[in-house]
Amino acid sequence: MNYMENKNTPNPWDLDAEAIVVKIRWFGVLIGYFLVNATDMSGDRRGLLNAILAIGVGYTLLDTYFSWKKKVFLADYPLFIAAMESLFIGLLCYYEEGLSSTFRYYYFLSILCCALRYSWIVTALCFTFHCISYTTLVFLLNDNSQSKLFISLTMIVMGWLAWASTSLTSLLRRTSSSLEVLNQELLKNQSELEARIAERSKQLQEAQAQVLQQEKMAAFGLLAAGIAHEVGNPLTSISSMVQILQKKELDDYTREKLDLMSGQLIRIRDTLREVMDFSRPANLERKKIKPLPVIEEAMNIAKYYKRTRGKVILLPVPQNLPTINGIHDQLVQVILNLILNAIDAAGTGGIIEVGIAVEGNTIIFQVSDNGPGVSKTDVEKLFLPFFTTKKHGTGLGLFVSQKIIEEHQGMIRYYQKPEGGSLFSATIPSNNFALSIEPTKVPHD
Repeated sequence: MNYMENKNTPNPWDLDAEAIVVKIRWFGVLIGYFLVNATDMSGDRRGLLNAILAIGVGYTLLDTYFSWKKKVFLADYPLFIAAMESLFIGLLCYYEEGLSSTFRYYYFLSILCCALRYSWIVTALCFTFHCISYTTLVFLLNDNSQSKLFISLTMIVMGWLAWASTSLTSLLRRTSSSLEVLNQELLKNQSELEARIAERSKQLQEAQAQVLQQEKMAAFGLLAAGIAHEVGNPLTSISSMVQILQKKELDDYTREKLDLMSGQLIRIRDTLREVMDFSRPANLERKKIKPLPVIEEAMNIAKYYKRTRGKVILLPVPQNLPTINGIHDQLVQVILNLILNAIDAAGTGGIIEVGIAVEGNTIIFQVSDNGPGVSKTDVEKLFLPFFTTKKHGTGLGLFVSQKIIEEHQGMIRYYQKPEGGSLFSATIPSNNFALSIEPTKVPHD
């Protein structure tokens, strides 16, 4: 029975025990050489003992090499090793001083190594082999100088050492296993704690993004209201003056210019109204809305974007589009954000295509461009708060857009077009009955 649960990948206890066994072996070999060469004995006997010890050195070198490679030499054959060690020690005792040889202590070292390496069964068998080896010496040497008490005491000490070392190593193994289990639990708890911290950090970051978004839109609303007030009053006066002049008898040239001026004043007034509508607090009411007006309103606002240098095209719309349940203003803001991002990505001369598709019980809003697309390393970060590839971007547009679409029980996805460019798809169920949510304005990145 091998001590290793997995012979190919020893556990930490096995490797630590093997390191101790290697040190014990080197200690025994070096002490043996010292005893053989430091004591007075015949040259032939010294040479024979040195030769036997050389075999032990060779085995110890192999054991050391395998230990260095995080393996155990002859790990599958513990009984063979025990038998060979019994023979090795018996030969050393036989050619040195017999039953009283100092090498008999090698039996004790061998039992200790066996207990460290293997199970109690293997250790018991190792003890049995050593008793057989020592008993064989008794019969071969027929040494009457040693009493039966001495011989019996030697075997008793070997038996006691086998029991004591096995008990101690069993206790150490159980302690090591318990510590390993506790360590695994600690690592598991640490992993769970780190996951919770990461989740809380994500929630905090998202909350900060929402607060920043609301503050920006509140500031934008105040600015828009101020502009509308400061421009609206003079605009009303100018419009009144133009209307008074139009009622008088005028030549054709002057009337034409006044009509042109009146048209431009109406355009300015409409632009102010659109800015005020976009900046006003969103209507929380969920109701059935038509998809086409959502896109048309977003495109109408996008035409005032200062970076618009390409074409924004509305693709053919299917007939009899089903209605969707949602918040009109929020959906307009999402589509507007996608259009403005596409305008920035496409650049001068770019083409932005906006469309609506129906798939089963869902409405799909699509905005695509012919720009360079998004790099693979940035795709996974697109919807993270504060992530942006633009020099002056805030990194909130797509993050808040995703939140709005998810709150409408839908999803927003990015696709890389085969011919180049990006495609954003926002899918919303046509029978959406999501709960009302706090309105969230979508800033343009």
